[in-house]
Amino acid sequence: MKVLITGSTGLVGTSLASALARDGHTVCRLIRPQSAVTGASPFAEIHGKTERFDVAWNPAAGELGGAGVGADAVVNLAGASIAGGRWTKARKELLRTSRIDTTRALINALAKMNARPRVLVSASAIGIYGHRGGEVLTEESKPGTDFLAGLAREWETEALKAEALGIRVVLARFGIILSRHGGALAKMLLPFKLGLGGRLGSGKQWMSWIALEDVVGVVRFAIENGAVRGAMNVVAPQPVQNAEFTKMLAKALRRPAFFPVPAFALRLTLGEMADALLLSSQRVTPQVLEKLGYRFLHADLSAALNAVLQRR
Repeated sequence: MKVLITGSTGLVGTSLASALARDGHTVCRLIRPQSAVTGASPFAEIHGKTERFDVAWNPAAGELGGAGVGADAVVNLAGASIAGGRWTKARKELLRTSRIDTTRALINALAKMNARPRVLVSASAIGIYGHRGGEVLTEESKPGTDFLAGLAREWETEALKAEALGIRVVLARFGIILSRHGGALAKMLLPFKLGLGGRLGSGKQWMSWIALEDVVGVVRFAIENGAVRGAMNVVAPQPVQNAEFTKMLAKALRRPAFFPVPAFALRLTLGEMADALLLSSQRVTPQVLEKLGYRFLHADLSAALNAVLQRR
């Protein structure tokens, strides 16, 4: 199987590319060059029967060239980090263009191909639901109205245009990804290890999490299972409230967690981003994955944290 991946240098993309390559698949990582260069040449790393190509891709050029030939699947993970900086007007525009414009360019490139891939798995986020308190959310729940919800809706709308090309589209709504090498958990580790961890705000907000190993498994499941189509919540089946998450993380690290961070302090430091990423409550369930029989490697948070923190 040949898989094209955009956004392949991030946490999910790196892990997915490595997992696919280990299993003998051809992985083509579409890398945006620092300067917009059209028609860059690929190089290959050969691991037995495995080929991995890094291809400089300029979305503005509107085509994939030889990189797309023979592709069975595309995984679209491109997008600037949501937590990479305070949400100024310029930062919000970058978050939008890095997702919407790149996805639009990708769809336009796929439209020009004679033999198109069978499936597009395009990233989204559970932020599409907005702040919902304790409401149990499924893929059928209505979207929210805040900035992140609007961004996710627009991103998904762009990706769904690939359906008109005869491509099966899966919208992977990622939850909080647990990995010691990046993402939200990695940023929590230092204060907890120093004994300065604690709940955020009231601690009542729901956190819908998933181990990185399952993220990779779910994306592969979506690629290989033709019944997966449309929105798919990429979360474990047991969300927890922030106070409980805090206790479990402290226990896994064998450190105390006696220093709660007030909501006003988070808002003062992070602005709008604090409410959207740290204080917002989303109790999301993986209804589609459960109905289709995906077997989670880490369904229990305590076991997941222990596994993630012990893995090198």
